Amino acid sequence: MPETLRVEFRGRPIHVEVIDMPVDELYYNPATHRVGAQRDYDLAQEEALQKDHWSEAGQSYLHELLMAKPSDPRQRDPDFEKLKQSLQEHQQNEPGLISRDGVLVNGNTRRAALKELGVTFIRVGVLPASCSWDDIRSVELSLQLRPDRRREYSYINRLMAIEEQIKQGLPLAAIAKLFHTSTPTLERDTWVLGQLRDLVKRSEHSGTKLRLMDFEDAQERFAELYRTYVKEKAKDKEKADTLLEYRLAAIVLDVAKTDIRVIHTDFRENYLAHRLPEGPWDVLQDPPKAISIPGLNRTVPAPSSETAKARALTDSLLRAKATQRSGAAATPEEMTEANRSVSLLEKAFDESIDAAGDAIRKRKKRLVAPDRVIAAVDDLQQCVTDLVLARGNNSLDEGAFDDTLIVLRQTLAKLSAEASRSIQLPGKGLSWLREAVADQR
Repeated sequence: MPETLRVEFRGRPIHVEVIDMPVDELYYNPATHRVGAQRDYDLAQEEALQKDHWSEAGQSYLHELLMAKPSDPRQRDPDFEKLKQSLQEHQQNEPGLISRDGVLVNGNTRRAALKELGVTFIRVGVLPASCSWDDIRSVELSLQLRPDRRREYSYINRLMAIEEQIKQGLPLAAIAKLFHTSTPTLERDTWVLGQLRDLVKRSEHSGTKLRLMDFEDAQERFAELYRTYVKEKAKDKEKADTLLEYRLAAIVLDVAKTDIRVIHTDFRENYLAHRLPEGPWDVLQDPPKAISIPGLNRTVPAPSSETAKARALTDSLLRAKATQRSGAAATPEEMTEANRSVSLLEKAFDESIDAAGDAIRKRKKRLVAPDRVIAAVDDLQQCVTDLVLARGNNSLDEGAFDDTLIVLRQTLAKLSAEASRSIQLPGKGLSWLREAVADQR
């Protein structure tokens, strides 16, 4: 009996025939969401790809990106190497999917791995002849976003895929279902992508700019930035905007998430101001002006001078970072000045963050929730040692130990419930806890 593959096509499930196709006769999908952000890595090759998607040069560039690490295309992606090893050891478990023209809708990375392995054929399902480019995009998403997917989209490419669905007019609730997430999480992700695009735009100067992929490893830091900004904005928008700029600057400087947390609205006044040397960040490119509202004969106050100063600092840092990443495109003088600016700002932020963190620690007079968790972790680590010792002298009361584990499980379930009520957008830690105690609900 011929093999078939079930796919969602135009809102309904269909079964398509699976056939063997020569690997070399298929085309990578130029619209794949998997490497959308990485295509800016090499502008010359991107131009060749745009000029002719099916040319040897364009397809070769896609092949290179599919094997590359999303945050740094100069390096091979460890996940790609794992896929290649799996295909070598176990062959192809699931078929890919192509259009009648031989364009890979699903299985682009598998084809790249098979090419590297020298495998001649690939199993693929074939979509109906009426398949359009909109169908290709939709089918790719429905397959790649299944809970059992092997290799997730990179952070930035996932954000761009969400944006694409929003532009197509799909309701947020439907997009949330497609991406196996929630509407509040989608709102956060669209805000983050807006910030990223703004950072790229602000970094542009002298023909150079940062790229979205430069922020590939900042997912957790942007998620925390969103939570903090929303809370502060509800209290004071101007202070929230100022805080946003300093935390954005810290992310650009690759400051750790735990260190960024000590940056509050008083950061510049109390810690950064006297550590910040003179530099281009002291020059306001666009002095704040009141904004006129057409037809109402009214104006909205301009951003505060403090927000404008914070924005000028972030802009200066962004341009310096863009110069650093431009390589040979920058003159030696420009590169020297950029390195100097980044180095000075790194030093100022590091010292200011250390001072702010020390001040926060000194203000603490009682344990808060994270401290109590840390204390519990210390006790559990000691418990591991005690178990090793008890095993050596056969002194463990197994019944009592089992009873305490049940109490621990019940307590973790309560902790998960209360934390979930307090935190609307859970991070990795709370997500793990919720999954761990899911059977207690």
